[in-house]
Amino acid sequence: MKQFAIRITILASVLLVIVSCQTRETIVEEPVVQPHLDAESYTHILESDTSAFTRESPFVELEFKPYLGEKWIGNAISYGCYRQGQAPGVKGPSEAEILEDLNILSPHWNLIRVYGSDDDSERVLKVIHENKLPIRVMLGIWLENETKNPDRKPENIEQVTRGIELANRYSEEVIAINVGNESQVDWSWHRMEMRNLIRYIRAVRKYTDTPVTTADDYNFWNKDHAAVVASEIDFIALHAYPLWNGKTIEKGMTWIDSVYQSAKAQYPNKEIILSETGWATLYQPKNNGPGQEGALVKTEVSLNAQEIFLSQITPWTNNNKITTFLFEAFDEPWKGGGLQSDPDVMEKHWGLFYENRKPKESFQNHLKRSK
Repeated sequence: MKQFAIRITILASVLLVIVSCQTRETIVEEPVVQPHLDAESYTHILESDTSAFTRESPFVELEFKPYLGEKWIGNAISYGCYRQGQAPGVKGPSEAEILEDLNILSPHWNLIRVYGSDDDSERVLKVIHENKLPIRVMLGIWLENETKNPDRKPENIEQVTRGIELANRYSEEVIAINVGNESQVDWSWHRMEMRNLIRYIRAVRKYTDTPVTTADDYNFWNKDHAAVVASEIDFIALHAYPLWNGKTIEKGMTWIDSVYQSAKAQYPNKEIILSETGWATLYQPKNNGPGQEGALVKTEVSLNAQEIFLSQITPWTNNNKITTFLFEAFDEPWKGGGLQSDPDVMEKHWGLFYENRKPKESFQNHLKRSK
């Protein structure tokens, strides 16, 4: 592995270059390397190594390997760790709560996805490492638009810097890094400029030895301009939700397969994973404004429908050996407006387990049928 302490110090100064939009030709003083700085000190490091956000030449793809020893673990799941009364940036779970969650999940999935590089994700990795749990992680780096909202820049930088630090510290547990989630599709509330996403991707690839991707909706990856982003990553992470696209439970799996095959045809030389798909168990049909669930959903949203979906997606995943992250492990009441919104809002009800960590009847029935 590369010399981690030195490179993470240099990275922080590289990210300052991104903020200040300096060009490659900028002449800067050599920084004094201080390998044990904490995250708050990174912004005080002088600019250095401006090549870190230029494209690697030659570009060498790293292979994404979803294995635990010799066992393929591509039947995966997204893990949101927040319970009732918890939310990102508000209150996170304790190590004991995380351990409880991961002990629930590990008999069924050995690969999880988390979405940010923060205290909570660090706690997840720490619990996995210290308890020697049979779990590997696709680590997220959460990014938002920093041009319309300049205050977001330091937060993006902190996410990137910390993501690199965590991936290197927990190099056995972290088998992929996802830089940005749905940051390019046109309907995203946090859509950012492609050039900024690419700069962060390049920095992460330079300072880690871990395969890097960015996750986005199929309706971004199917656009011609998405090829620019595809050329910067090691593999493609694609989201495809039949529910959000007005598909019935009877046709949902056929639609997913067609979306995946279209992506394969568009990117024949790239590995493609299904980084989010699922079926919610409750929704609010009264929310029927443009782009809302009541207007988009055209089929059954129920425990029964989720059970049917599981019976379809599981063999498709396993038989084709296509890494697939089900969305998601547990219901998350903080989403969709939190306590201020209707408790039936669909964003709160994608879990295979209820928020209280009890398995939904859909998942229990699926397990019985799978035996």
